[in-house]
Amino acid sequence: MRAAQIVVDEGIAYPVLVGRLNVIAERIESFGLRLKLGENCECVNVLDDPRYQETWNEYYALVTRKGVTRALARDEMRNRTTLIGAMLVRRGEADAMLCGTYGTYADHLKYVNDVIGMRPGVSTFAALQMLILPERQLFICDTHVNLEPSVAQIAEMTLLAAEAVRRFGITPSVALLSHSSFGSSNAPSALKMRDALALVHERAPTLAVDGEMRGDAALSKAILDDVCLESRLVEEANLLIMPNVDAANIAHNLLRMAAGGGITVGAILLGAAKPVHIMTPSSTVQRIVNMTAVAVVDAASERSQAGRSADAPLAFWL
Repeated sequence: MRAAQIVVDEGIAYPVLVGRLNVIAERIESFGLRLKLGENCECVNVLDDPRYQETWNEYYALVTRKGVTRALARDEMRNRTTLIGAMLVRRGEADAMLCGTYGTYADHLKYVNDVIGMRPGVSTFAALQMLILPERQLFICDTHVNLEPSVAQIAEMTLLAAEAVRRFGITPSVALLSHSSFGSSNAPSALKMRDALALVHERAPTLAVDGEMRGDAALSKAILDDVCLESRLVEEANLLIMPNVDAANIAHNLLRMAAGGGITVGAILLGAAKPVHIMTPSSTVQRIVNMTAVAVVDAASERSQAGRSADAPLAFWL
């Protein structure tokens, strides 16, 4: 709720809060916030919204072959705020959504997948984290989605992540990480990263990407030159692609804490058809504000490409 106040104060977006009206009003008062429902923010009351009948029927049509009964569809549309937000984004009644500050990442991703789906031509989601550290900026993928990604998934998330890095105005320098460097091991995880590299080279021949390599080689050009003089990377990596969720999540949290927190932007959901991002319960107010800015920029870009006005409310807040 405090993050929503900052979003309003900074003019970043027009927040839409999903929940019970009385609870939202009580929290605005108890926190001493200047939010005014109907003026600088909006409430979608889960207990009484005129769109309820229409939206639960639409949701049921989407998931009727996925084990969801009519009764369950009605119940979820009343109680699952991520589902409500996703449906409003799908219907064009909101431009972007942030969720995930309560519950598990997988639970939220299920509703995003069912309602929003993936971009055309994309077959996997991935979560990208950005760390702004004292001496460098690092992007780490995939911290939450693919437990043991395949070669094809590694390649696709690499291309999606590189695209996201470019949107920040940064030229991606990509390292596919492993416990080994450049053929020194034939363990399954090393072979996976080696094969993914070949697939990425095939799909994006101009992308600065190399691997498989150890983390120290990725972050130190001197070490990289020592182990491979012919690397495609001309500078230290700023985008680290991990072989599995364990490696990505552990590395992200260790780097974040070792650097005294730094500035974190994420998790950025890659591959979704709309600007939708899933936070985590540990997200700070500043991280939520940062991700709101990311979602707003993406939503504005989408509006511009569609020839729609950028003056309407852009953010959807849960």
